[in-house]
Amino acid sequence: MPTLITSRPLALLLLLLQPLQFKILRVGLGKSEEEIEQFEDYLEELHSSGPAKPLTKEAFQRRTIIDPERPLIDPDYCTDEMKMKNVHDKFRCVREHFFLQIAYEDLQKICKNLFVPCKNGVKKCHRSRQLVEGVYCNLTRGARMSDCEYESSYRKGHVLITCRWQDDIQEIIPAYVNDIMVLHTDVKGNSLFHNEAQWPF
Repeated sequence: MPTLITSRPLALLLLLLQPLQFKILRVGLGKSEEEIEQFEDYLEELHSSGPAKPLTKEAFQRRTIIDPERPLIDPDYCTDEMKMKNVHDKFRCVREHFFLQIAYEDLQKICKNLFVPCKNGVKKCHRSRQLVEGVYCNLTRGARMSDCEYESSYRKGHVLITCRWQDDIQEIIPAYVNDIMVLHTDVKGNSLFHNEAQWPF
């Protein structure tokens, strides 16, 4: 009768070596305690069955703020950048995502603006006063990394974000990009949002 040792020797070896790997990580790679804690938190979140933890300030910056050098109209922008920036939900493809071309400090200031309705109508978003350029990513194929493929859409408009308090740095930070409200003009040249009644100036 096959046992774990005979039928799954590699899996058993990896399980036995796991504590040793963490010990090597702690003493052999010259990582700081903070980096090690972040890595261990990442592994814990990755393997947990509960909801994902909110993004930290650094993680939000890495996943959302983009390099201005690459053209935002590139049709492969999202598929490439989602992989490069490691944007996923425990290795599952995220349904939609926004990349923004704005300084993080300017985005953080939006958290001080008055509450406005998010795209679902709930009044918990903050809207930028200035126009922001970005890319909207919409999942078209795939379920798990790295099979995710996205449609990329260039957008320029007022960004909607939600914000939250981060205890360890004692700051209100951007938490989620809800939408980029693209401006349109009517026949008289007046600026309109997608829904003029919902988005007045």
